[in-house]
Amino acid sequence: WARAVRGLLLDISGVLYDSGGEGGGVPIAGSAEAVRRIKASGLKLRFCTNETQATREKFVKKLQGLGFDISVAEVTAPAPAACRLLKERGLRPHLLVHDDVVPEFAEIDKTNPNCVVIGDAAENFSYANLNKAFQVLIGLEKPVLISLGEGRYYKETDGLKLDVGAYMKALEYACDVQAEVVGKPAKPFFESALAEMGVPPEQAIMIGDDIVSDVGGAQQCGMRAVQVRTGKYRPSDENHPQVKPDAYVNNLAEAVDTILSQM
Repeated sequence: WARAVRGLLLDISGVLYDSGGEGGGVPIAGSAEAVRRIKASGLKLRFCTNETQATREKFVKKLQGLGFDISVAEVTAPAPAACRLLKERGLRPHLLVHDDVVPEFAEIDKTNPNCVVIGDAAENFSYANLNKAFQVLIGLEKPVLISLGEGRYYKETDGLKLDVGAYMKALEYACDVQAEVVGKPAKPFFESALAEMGVPPEQAIMIGDDIVSDVGGAQQCGMRAVQVRTGKYRPSDENHPQVKPDAYVNNLAEAVDTILSQM
């Protein structure tokens, strides 16, 4: 699985670090050094995240503070992709997102909303806020729901947390609408990351901790995909009925060791 590779796509949360805690997160052992080794090898690299609790700038600054060699230009994230989609289609969103990601939508017209954009809003997922999003959607002749990912849960330092997918499904059910997912596992998200690297899918490997969004999404694009046994990984993932990773590794450092040994 590690042969003939030109580019790597790395998930961030659960692969590089576990979020949460006073410092904003804890690096996973060996991950910062693994990123440095990838860059020194000459392999193309993109960081692919469904992170929607901060702007890319703020998120990257936190990761740099944790010791990672990463820049904003190397990160493929849902919010900028959603903004492009909104502009292309003349959509004006009602935002149900985390307060810290709102600045990503600063240049988007939000008056008289004709769609809803939902992200990982954390504490903003109150009944009142969900109900407001429901009222906007149900009041539209052709409701449009855009979701910045569809993850079920993610891991922080104090345990697993519900992700945006659970709340997206609630609005889908209530409004009889199919959400348009911008982010993993959506095919255009991975295709955008590959295009930014200039690497065809058959020469790229995705490394992630989510069996569905990371591994399944990447494989649907023709990439190989590896699941790490860190982050949200659970032993039951290895018996998933639909998705079978090309390999399992204990962590990012082990994956990088294997890939670099084949170069």
